[in-house]
Amino acid sequence: MIEQILPPGVAVSEAFDDLADAPLFPEEAAVVRNAVDSRKREFATARMCARRALADMGLPAVPVLPGQGGAPRWPETVVGSLTHTRGYRAAVVGRRTHFATLGIDAEPHAPLPDGVIDVTALPAERDHLRVLRTADPGVCWDRLLFCMKEAVFKAWYPFTGESLGFEDADIGIDLGTGTFSARILAPYSPTGGGRLDRLDGRWLVRDGLALAAITVPAARLPR
Repeated sequence: MIEQILPPGVAVSEAFDDLADAPLFPEEAAVVRNAVDSRKREFATARMCARRALADMGLPAVPVLPGQGGAPRWPETVVGSLTHTRGYRAAVVGRRTHFATLGIDAEPHAPLPDGVIDVTALPAERDHLRVLRTADPGVCWDRLLFCMKEAVFKAWYPFTGESLGFEDADIGIDLGTGTFSARILAPYSPTGGGRLDRLDGRWLVRDGLALAAITVPAARLPR
C-alpha cells in the first residue's frame, strides 16, 4: 500500500497482521523482553518487514535495534524507517547514495481524541484543516496532519540527530496532488555547510489507514 506514495528506489515490505513466524535476533529480543505480548508481536513483525526490505536491496538480515531517540539503526549503506499501527506494519529502505533520509507513518483513519489537535497543530494549521474539511469532509484531516508530523519527525531525527516538537514543523497539505510540505521552524545545527529547512512528502488515505511518507533525495543535500 505505502509504495504508492514512495519513489522508485525505495524497498518496501508491509504486513497487515502480526507474523507468527517472525523471529528476533537475541539483541532485539532483549529490547522487548519485559514488554507485553502485543508489543513483542508488533516489534517482531516490523523487524521481519525490515529484513525483507533489506533483502530486496540485496543486503543480509541484521538486527534492527532502536538507537538514541528510538530511531532504528540501519546498516551503514542504507537509510530507512519503520511504522506500526493497528492492523498495519511497514518498513522502507533506500540506499544512502540515493536518499539522505526517509520517514513513514501510518495511523488509523479516525478522528484524533478530543483536545489532541490543540497541542499538535499550529494556529495556521488548524485554519487550514477547516478549509480542507469543507473541501473533503470524508477525510480525517486532523489525524492525517498528526501522521504527517510523525513522518517528518522520523525523517528529521536520523538526518540531524535533533528532535522536533509538534510546534516545530509547519505542515501545508495539497488536496489535489496528495502531497504535503513541512517547513522546519526549529533552529538546528546543519551538516554539510548548509540548511535543509523544508521536507516534502506524499499522503494516502485507504482501507481505514492514513499514511504519510517523507523522502529526501541525496541530491538535495546542501553542498
